Amino acid sequence: MAKDEKDIEGEEGGGGGKKKLIIIIAAVVLLLGGGGAAFFLMGGDDKPADEAEAKAEETAKPKPPEEGDPIYLDLKPKFIVNLPPGGPAKMLQIAVTVYTRQQPVADFIKENDPMFRHYLNNLFESQSSKALLTLEGKQKLQQAVKDLISKKLEEMDQQGRIKDVYFTEFVLQ
Repeated sequence: MAKDEKDIEGEEGGGGGKKKLIIIIAAVVLLLGGGGAAFFLMGGDDKPADEAEAKAEETAKPKPPEEGDPIYLDLKPKFIVNLPPGGPAKMLQIAVTVYTRQQPVADFIKENDPMFRHYLNNLFESQSSKALLTLEGKQKLQQAVKDLISKKLEEMDQQGRIKDVYFTEFVLQ
């Protein structure tokens, strides 16, 4: 009996270990094969969907309007604002011209003139007359006007941009 138990243990230990190893290897091969097949089959569907989504996004986003001849848009009437007290001047009279090369941008500014005038009036009224007496002060104001108009165009989802802003009249009193 002792011999039989050793034979049984030996067979289980030796033969069983080989069987377990073969089962483990087979399981790993099956898992790797199944995982690879799943990746291949599921991964193939993603590319066309991504390409279709990319094409849909491109068509959904309107393209910026093409640039044409220069367009100079005078914001009329001139702006006349009171300046903060304490400076050498009490009032500013300024004529603003917007430069763009995209007709839809010029049309949008014309159509929304009251909104742009409101924000520009607020900007002009907040300026120090002492700073506006210098070239640097005028250039900073010019950049501020350009930034303000560009920001409002972007906020309103208007495609296109302005190129520059010019002060065609600038009077401090």
